[in-house]
Amino acid sequence: MNFLIVFFGGGIGSMIRYLFSMLLYGFTFPISTLLSNFFSCLIYGFIILYIENLEYNKEYALFFVIGVCGGLSTFSTFSYESINLIKSGYFLYALLNVLVSVLLCFSTLYFVIKKL
Repeated sequence: MNFLIVFFGGGIGSMIRYLFSMLLYGFTFPISTLLSNFFSCLIYGFIILYIENLEYNKEYALFFVIGVCGGLSTFSTFSYESINLIKSGYFLYALLNVLVSVLLCFSTLYFVIKKL
């Protein structure tokens, strides 16, 4: 049963990520991947906060944290897009992508969990 819960959550997360890529197609800077990872961290933070403050529900965590967030976030695409920016001569965009992605996602998760 847990596999199905993760499967459906992952499908939803992947569909949201695909929707971002369709809506934001054509930018040199990989904004769709940045937004996917940002929203994944935001959802992850709120779910962790919810689980810590309320009764723990394993299925809820499996669906959202592993499923939706796992399907929505994409480190491999982030890495691939950064490498392609370097290959295409967009060194500043590549550096900006790495710095903004890491700082934005880290700080989002940190501030949500710390309730700031």
